[in-house]
Amino acid sequence: MGPFLETLFGGLMTGMLYSLVALGFVLIYKASGVFNFAQGAMVLSAALAMARFSEWIPQWLGFENKLLANVLAFVAAMAMMIVAAWLIERLVLSKLVNQEGITLLMATLGIAYFMDGSGQTLFGNDIYRIDVGLPKDPMFLLESVFEGGLLVNKEDLYAAVIAAALVVMLTLFFQYTATGRALRAVADDHQAAQSIGIPLNRIWVIVWSVAGFVALVAGVIWGSKLGVQFSLSLVALKALPVVILGGLTSVPGAIIGGLIIGVGEKLSEVFIGPFFGGGIEIWFGYVLVLFVLLVRPQGLFGEKIIDRV
Repeated sequence: MGPFLETLFGGLMTGMLYSLVALGFVLIYKASGVFNFAQGAMVLSAALAMARFSEWIPQWLGFENKLLANVLAFVAAMAMMIVAAWLIERLVLSKLVNQEGITLLMATLGIAYFMDGSGQTLFGNDIYRIDVGLPKDPMFLLESVFEGGLLVNKEDLYAAVIAAALVVMLTLFFQYTATGRALRAVADDHQAAQSIGIPLNRIWVIVWSVAGFVALVAGVIWGSKLGVQFSLSLVALKALPVVILGGLTSVPGAIIGGLIIGVGEKLSEVFIGPFFGGGIEIWFGYVLVLFVLLVRPQGLFGEKIIDRV
């Protein structure tokens, strides 16, 4: 029972990290109705900015306080993401209002490649380290119940708590604030939203800024675990099954989808993988989503779309 619960907890922690990246996809889709292929590049750019600013700021200002350096680096990285959001709206999205979805999709692909290239130009292409003080030592739980207890990674536990808090905040934001309702209105119909006085340009800047904040938090956590390198942008590929399973329009769906896929990956790899030579963790999420799409194309929590003719 102990190994099963350890694997289960590990899957839950990994699933929460997947959910952080999936949230960025959901936010952009809810506000613009387009799947944002630039989300992985946003995570990478934010993590690079955080890693490099935490090195540069103490040198620029002449102090050695690590906590202060991390806080200032986070603020600087967030400011960079807000500027990026404003530039994306001003130079790209404002030119594509009411265009076909495929046009916006291709635009996000262009944004992704641009952010990848500009990140390498600005911050370099080495492997960088992010140290925000998350404890990396393992801890043992339920020692009185199981012999030796359950081994849990403290860093994963803290990351899961942060991700859960972020999901709650975003859910409340979309449901109970005027800006959140405006974001949903824009996603439903750009022209109708504009006709009732909703400023489309401001809404898009806000949602890309919020998605940038989510990308920054995800980048900091993943960078703390794995280091910041350009393969970090590929973490978005792991979040694709999560966002499709949970539903492209559902913030809670992103978290539930992440937990399902995270747990499924770990359990299948540990308990089924040995019979098939391993590697199940790589493709499990995609196969699961394929079967779900056959019976529920909008995902578990997505809005069902009915076209009347």
